[in-house]
Amino acid sequence: MRAEGQAHIDRIDAALALVRRSLDWERALRRLDELNARVEDPKLWDDPKQAEEVMRERRRLEAAVGTVNEISAEMADAIEFVELGEAEDDATVIAEGLATLEKLAERADADKVQALLAGEADGNDAYIEIHAGAGGTESQDWAEMLQRMYTRWAERKGYKVELIEYHAGEQAGIKSATLLVKGENAYGYAKTESGVHRLVRISPYDSSARRHTSFSSVWVYPVIDDNIEIEINEGDLKIDTYRASGAGGQHVNTTDSAVRITHMPTGIVVASQNDRSQHKNRATAMNMLKARLYEAELAKREAEASGEYQEKSEIGWGHQIRSYVLQPYQLVKDLRTGETSTSPGDVLDGEIDPFIAAALAQRVTGEKVVVEDVE
Repeated sequence: MRAEGQAHIDRIDAALALVRRSLDWERALRRLDELNARVEDPKLWDDPKQAEEVMRERRRLEAAVGTVNEISAEMADAIEFVELGEAEDDATVIAEGLATLEKLAERADADKVQALLAGEADGNDAYIEIHAGAGGTESQDWAEMLQRMYTRWAERKGYKVELIEYHAGEQAGIKSATLLVKGENAYGYAKTESGVHRLVRISPYDSSARRHTSFSSVWVYPVIDDNIEIEINEGDLKIDTYRASGAGGQHVNTTDSAVRITHMPTGIVVASQNDRSQHKNRATAMNMLKARLYEAELAKREAEASGEYQEKSEIGWGHQIRSYVLQPYQLVKDLRTGETSTSPGDVLDGEIDPFIAAALAQRVTGEKVVVEDVE
């Protein structure tokens, strides 16, 4: 096999190996057999809710297993095709076989990311919460840039985006904002974006045109459905109402319709101001609180399994997951995976899928990458 063809084969093998590992392949095959047997039982639909859960799990596993088997079979055919061309010294046959392997490699990489979304809440909608760090207007402007980046990313994927909460900065930008992203696997894709994001640029707010470093935090948590029960003691809640303002709030700022809920045992704070009704904003905020508590438990269980549980970090130097440098050079670098881009403009316009794919893969492999931050 020529070097070009072997490179495609290695890429396909790596993608399929990652998918098998994420699925726990042998267990997934046994589970699929169990689900297929349950689907054949006519009594399954005596409980429609349970039946739908079974069908949803079966569809997911069937799709993942089917994709691996299909790509494996097509790769074997393509390899045989290339080897036949090499044996007969037929350049046309070789070229066709190599082209097929290249397309399969691209497909395997794309399907790999989809298969990595196997968490119990990965298929759910997501809240994306953004907070400006210390630094005044510069950090608040950076927070708004992140808000736009995630909005553009969601729109590129065909998701629907709603602005749930918005707290404008004093001069520009935002102090905080919460987006509700609705679409299949929204949480699964976005969950790896939680962390501190660092920006380095010549500040447009500095009359001396000096370089500034700014920080903002992103917190992603899943919208929970009726299948997930979260119990909250009303006595643990501090509920405040206030007048909504800023984007999304202009039409409701004549009354104290916005609602902020603080969960005293954990210190979690959520807020909603996107509706005219205080009652509806309270219901939205309660759903957000349940989602935050659920996400915290998911994160704790996952981190404890890998022995790395720690509390949410402060918004500042040394805690960032990704750096975005606009001056004096152009570079975006993820400090967890080493993934980079030399087109920060594209990244800030929503092209963050390569970073998401790398972070999802790292969660499965557990491999630790020591990456130096950019200056």
